[in-house]
Amino acid sequence: GARVIDSPLAESSIIGVGIGAALAGLLPICEIQFADFIYPAFNQIVNEAARMYYRSAGDWHVPLVIRVPYGGGVGGGLYHSQSVESLFAHQPGLKVVVPSTPADAKGLIKAALYDPNPVIIFEPKKGYRGIKGDVPEGEIITSIGAARIARSGGDVSVFAYGMMAHYAEQAAEIVAADGIDAEIIDLRTLAPVDRESILASVKKTGKALIVYEDNLTLGYGAEVAALIADDGFEYLDAPVRRLAAPDVPATPYSHPMQDFFMINPEKIAAAIRELAAY
Repeated sequence: GARVIDSPLAESSIIGVGIGAALAGLLPICEIQFADFIYPAFNQIVNEAARMYYRSAGDWHVPLVIRVPYGGGVGGGLYHSQSVESLFAHQPGLKVVVPSTPADAKGLIKAALYDPNPVIIFEPKKGYRGIKGDVPEGEIITSIGAARIARSGGDVSVFAYGMMAHYAEQAAEIVAADGIDAEIIDLRTLAPVDRESILASVKKTGKALIVYEDNLTLGYGAEVAALIADDGFEYLDAPVRRLAAPDVPATPYSHPMQDFFMINPEKIAAAIRELAAY
């Protein structure tokens, strides 16, 4: 229909046209087919959409929603499996959200539509077929900036988002058989991050494990670890731990190598056990 435009595969133009439509009073939703292809649009997103409100002293808003499937584990190889969320969470002026449940997928896109400035929704593509859940009827809005306690516990705090939050819940059930009571915090929003929920959980358990499927070095989990070190150090009974992908360019196409690269519930369970025993 007239509301859906099958655009050329030119990511810079997709976002540039979206910015123009937003400035003209529309509420555009731009989709980047895979996160791996977002780089040509980086300038439009970061230098234009993210900075418009600031550079115009609040005179211009860019109510733009950008949907971006991301993540590996689907046999997509180097160019259909990347996790690039940390690049955009670093940019002031952008909000970055990542749903891990069907209900939050609906609630966060609704919240993004009502936000007066740009929001990027990173959608874990393996979750399209791998995550099931109820979706409430009618209008639901998931607050941007609020984490979710996916599972309450008292021994170890696990912070994750997207597919890793889903896997963390499964890992918590695995280690429960060993008598370990893990608390799972689904961050949901990477920028702005819910500092209060992170620190409250660490204060409760004294131990923090951060799980993400991006490369370990300088991934988003490093910021969560720094936050805990800065503002929650006195709560800690153990070092802050991160569990993430190795520092190689992207997910391998070979399935055995993909399995080595990817984080799964068993790897998370092993990391929880190690931290709980510290």
